[in-house]
Amino acid sequence: MSRTVYVNGDFLPEQEASISIFDRGFLFADGVYEVTAVVDGHMLDFEPHMDRLQRSLGEISLESPYDRDTLRAMHEELIARNQLDQGLIYMHITRGPADRDFHYPKQPVPTLIGFTQASNLVDNPKAASGIKVASVPDIRWARRDIKSIALLAQAMAKQAAADKGASEAWMVEDGFVTEGSSSTAYIVKGGRIITRQLSQKVLAGITRRALLKLAEQENVEIEQRPFTLDEAKGADEAFLSSASTLVFPVIEIDGVPIGDGTPGPVARKLRRIYLELARRRPDSA
Repeated sequence: MSRTVYVNGDFLPEQEASISIFDRGFLFADGVYEVTAVVDGHMLDFEPHMDRLQRSLGEISLESPYDRDTLRAMHEELIARNQLDQGLIYMHITRGPADRDFHYPKQPVPTLIGFTQASNLVDNPKAASGIKVASVPDIRWARRDIKSIALLAQAMAKQAAADKGASEAWMVEDGFVTEGSSSTAYIVKGGRIITRQLSQKVLAGITRRALLKLAEQENVEIEQRPFTLDEAKGADEAFLSSASTLVFPVIEIDGVPIGDGTPGPVARKLRRIYLELARRRPDSA
């Protein structure tokens, strides 16, 4: 069954969707994106995702072609037309088509696309079994706080991890874990959650934001600082978060079991209470 996708104001069968070969997203990766989770046909954390989108656009001096209400309506229409119960909505905005020139066009006509991907977010077996992680050097640019569509380094990291039999890569810079190739990284030691503080070195994860808020409400101590790869391997437990995984326990890093090699209690609890809240109030997690 063909998906309905969105391109510059139109809902189209995916086979009919197209954009210009001169789009700056193709030529320069000149754009930003967001991925919003959908559970029970409702979006999770939509408003924080739009807040981050607006920030990313501001950092690259690009105005959104549509206001937030229009973007919400577009997302909801994609859910309805594709009968999406669980999965993701991908949306990106580029500076649009222009003759190839490194300088920004003076009057850009942005390109906006969106599409759905069905995915088992709630009962994903990896959430129960935990996943393996492989470490890779962090070779990305310096502005990782911008959710850029330039994802080659992340794709290379993800593939390097897959080649080692792992589900995710944790990127390492100067001996410290920055983040996953498409996720936020956490360790737990003595019941305390440790995760890197926000800066230009990491993306401000929307699921991270919700989880830390829930952890505080559960009186779990949180320490926001860099941690080393050796620290991670010696942790009591580890986990990661993202819109596409929600929360996945990490049971092994570079072949080293974490804790007893099974999903830890903090990760399991955070996943459970995040899902419970999300299903009650999707936009309030």
